[in-house]
Amino acid sequence: MTKKEIQSIFQNQKKYFFSGKTKEIDFRIECLKKLKEVLISNENLIYEALYTDLKKSPTESYNTEFGAIIEEINFAIKNIKKWTRAEKVKTPLLLMPAKSSVLSEPYGVCLIIGAWNYPFALSFCPLIGSIAAGNCAIIKPSEVAPNSSKIIAKIIQESFNKEYISVIEGNAKTTTLILEEKLDYIFFTGGTEIGKIIAENAAKKLIPYTLELGGKSPCIVEEDADIEMAAKRIVWGKFLNAGQTCIAPDYVLANNRIKPQLNFAIKKNIIKFYGSAPEESPDYPRIINKKHFERLEKLIKGNILFGGKTKKNDLYISPTIIDNVKWSDEIMKDEIFGPLLPILEYDSLASIVKEINDREKPLALYIFAENKWAQEYIIKNTSSGSVCVNATILQTVNPNLPFGGVGNSGIGSYHGKHSFDTFSHKKAIMSKSSWPELDISYPPYKGKLKILKKIWGNK
Repeated sequence: MTKKEIQSIFQNQKKYFFSGKTKEIDFRIECLKKLKEVLISNENLIYEALYTDLKKSPTESYNTEFGAIIEEINFAIKNIKKWTRAEKVKTPLLLMPAKSSVLSEPYGVCLIIGAWNYPFALSFCPLIGSIAAGNCAIIKPSEVAPNSSKIIAKIIQESFNKEYISVIEGNAKTTTLILEEKLDYIFFTGGTEIGKIIAENAAKKLIPYTLELGGKSPCIVEEDADIEMAAKRIVWGKFLNAGQTCIAPDYVLANNRIKPQLNFAIKKNIIKFYGSAPEESPDYPRIINKKHFERLEKLIKGNILFGGKTKKNDLYISPTIIDNVKWSDEIMKDEIFGPLLPILEYDSLASIVKEINDREKPLALYIFAENKWAQEYIIKNTSSGSVCVNATILQTVNPNLPFGGVGNSGIGSYHGKHSFDTFSHKKAIMSKSSWPELDISYPPYKGKLKILKKIWGNK
């Protein structure tokens, strides 16, 4: 798409936003219902696109993308009238008589930059928040998942006018052209380095933004953990989407007293889920493209406890466990984003807290422990986007919890009401009565300081 075409879309959306139509609550609800309807009518095409791009099974696609999107829509429709009401707040005595409130108002034209690993969820879930908040939106799907990008464009074109919501497909150059416009909000999901570029670009124009990034999410397994349960849930969370999940357990920190049992249980559950030949399993996805395949293949080295097999022509990398990994190893330098699970051991929680805190803050942190003290110790002494105890991934499913990172793993959050809040400016409103008029705050000030201090409570 040319620069001129992008400018035209942006200007038409600006004009449509200022018409006031998108601010109508009934309009927002109808648009959410329409989106749900067209998603359902294209459900099979969504599954086909995800299979073509990532070899994801329909069940995994429903569980991690389609079902989550529909739930977000239902949640927004149910709560939107409550979210859009002005929130009454207290007014200090000195300002009385007056009424104060906070009103959530839309920003205007929002850009949503999706990601390839969950192309539908990471485009439509932010869009739901944008619609609920009353904005217009431009969606830029990831070109790395081309089949999914086409279906996203099809769904939006079937549902909405370009003046309201538009999909612009293309590569990084296209994204750069969109970012030249004076957007009202930017929502980006992707890698940290690109996120920094987005933030720098937004800062030049003072555009507010949300960055949903990633990082190396640790998974701690304490000696009192239920090993069988922990192994099962770690295998599911790690090898979902062939490890191409921003909140997947990036590496396991196993207490040295239980590591042998944990390793055995992890191997057992990989076979239970995907069979002894995972390449033949209909439930095991593939790496998105050759570039990512080659990057991951270089990391397969060291003490391979399980897997390590690759098939370049099929973009297949088996679920792989690498034991006796050191903090200095290559695989521990950056987020893996693939089906490789390094296992490190520790002898005290204090020692790993230091190691975790010496690195960039992760998007998620997992701990398997029955001891409440151990759970609280990790929660209180580390910083991460989220913490999940005795499970993996599931913290993102609760619409009442915010999803987002901190530091290098992201800025801002969304899901449920948090999506509505992200795409809303909180406008402060105060309405003061014309009578009575108190002169205590006006000049001349002689003799008023003591009275003012008493009113403010500063004795």
